[in-house]
Amino acid sequence: FLFVVLLLMRLFFSEFLTVLVYIIAAAVPCGAFTTVVDPAGSTAVASSSTSLQATNLKGRRNLLADSFAAWTTIALCGIPNSAAADSSSPEITDKIYVDIKAPTDAEPRRIVIGLYGKEAPKSTEMLKQLVSTGMPSRCKPLGTRLLQKEQLEANKVYNACIENESKGVTYEYGTIWRIIKDYRIDVGTVSGKFIAREFPNWDDSNSLPHKLGSVSVQKGNESGYGFVIQPSENQNSPLQSTNVVVGEVVEGLDTVAKLNDTPVVTSSKAVNYMALTGSDGMRDAPSRSCRYGSGNLYCNEFKPLQKLSIVSTGVL
Repeated sequence: FLFVVLLLMRLFFSEFLTVLVYIIAAAVPCGAFTTVVDPAGSTAVASSSTSLQATNLKGRRNLLADSFAAWTTIALCGIPNSAAADSSSPEITDKIYVDIKAPTDAEPRRIVIGLYGKEAPKSTEMLKQLVSTGMPSRCKPLGTRLLQKEQLEANKVYNACIENESKGVTYEYGTIWRIIKDYRIDVGTVSGKFIAREFPNWDDSNSLPHKLGSVSVQKGNESGYGFVIQPSENQNSPLQSTNVVVGEVVEGLDTVAKLNDTPVVTSSKAVNYMALTGSDGMRDAPSRSCRYGSGNLYCNEFKPLQKLSIVSTGVL
């Protein structure tokens, strides 16, 4: 009997040792491990902190030992790191929604946006205010006009702004005002009652790339209150140089696709639009003159042929 026991120990000693090493390794904090899968498909668990390394044995007995070790690690540590989410992906900290309705729609179409509160903290808070309680914003100083008629109009706009200055700016009665197919969808030009407010300063900075569904804002304080959705998988988009990515569309990419195909004003297809409108960046907010029927190319080119209204917004 003793001879048989010694023989079994001799034959299976390496397997027992392998299992023991794996169990000890699995007991170490899970963050110390990485999961490695060799080309043959066998799984091994290695510890960079303890320098424990199991011998990769061949054959059926090794498969049993490796399987036992792998399942032990999963039981104690959870799913191996190789199957976990990519840690380099931005974390979605907040969600907002925008309901959009065209005259031909029976019901509004919703877009849910996940915001990157860690990569763009200030922009995240500003967008949350714009879709809910309102973003505090002061009225622009009253300017001087040459013509009396224009001065009277400016006085009227300024006085109305001062009377309602305590109410923050929201996307109430806002619109989608520009769509350039496969390039950008400009969302959130605010209604006329906020026309005399100071524009916010979008000063977050990160190097996140643009992709399908990326939500970005133009850097600086000349872009108004709106944001841009990229409707294509173009990682070489010109937006990369002018805008900062602040989130992504997490629900409603089908709505983004429909918006991307919306018919727009294209009276100057053969004209260099970028050159005529001032810069490669393109302004992200229509000027005041656009609201008063200006025929300026900047005001009208790529404007949707049907009004796309923001009928509801909020924080989820």
